[in-house]
Amino acid sequence: MPDGNQAKESMKPNGKSVSLSMLLETELNRLHYERISQDILAFAAVLFGLATIIAGTRVLVGADPGYIVFRPLLIYNAAMGIAYVAAGIIMWRSLDHGKYAAATIFVLNFLVLGTIGYLYAVGSAVAIQSICAMTFRTLVWLILFLGLAWMSHRDKISGVKRDDHPIIPPDDAG
Repeated sequence: MPDGNQAKESMKPNGKSVSLSMLLETELNRLHYERISQDILAFAAVLFGLATIIAGTRVLVGADPGYIVFRPLLIYNAAMGIAYVAAGIIMWRSLDHGKYAAATIFVLNFLVLGTIGYLYAVGSAVAIQSICAMTFRTLVWLILFLGLAWMSHRDKISGVKRDDHPIIPPDDAG
């Protein structure tokens, strides 16, 4: 019989024993890497938002992109750049809230893509470059949503609730 100083062991389905400390370490490493993945997705969303704001603002103040600009789409994209940055911050703070923010942006972009696709098909003044750019935006947000949804699903099936990033660190004094 093992004494109190030895690590407790657990049986895996394949019959091999694994120490509980190894299981805990493995779980902590998984949580650490998932936290890093969440931060990377959030950072990508913020960078994508900043790039969208800069590109949209440049055209709004008069830069010529080299193709016909559909002004309502330009205004939508510039405004959504702000939403992209906000969603990135939300993703960084909370996995579940970030997942819902990414899903909302994906759906909105998909609806706008459908609208401008229809306008292009009926001969309205929408450039093919706008269709391609909106397709890219929609795919980026689909990927961000799927990444966050996968991480959220993994947390739920493992029974682990990852800590959200606090705005103000907890008070150690009390």
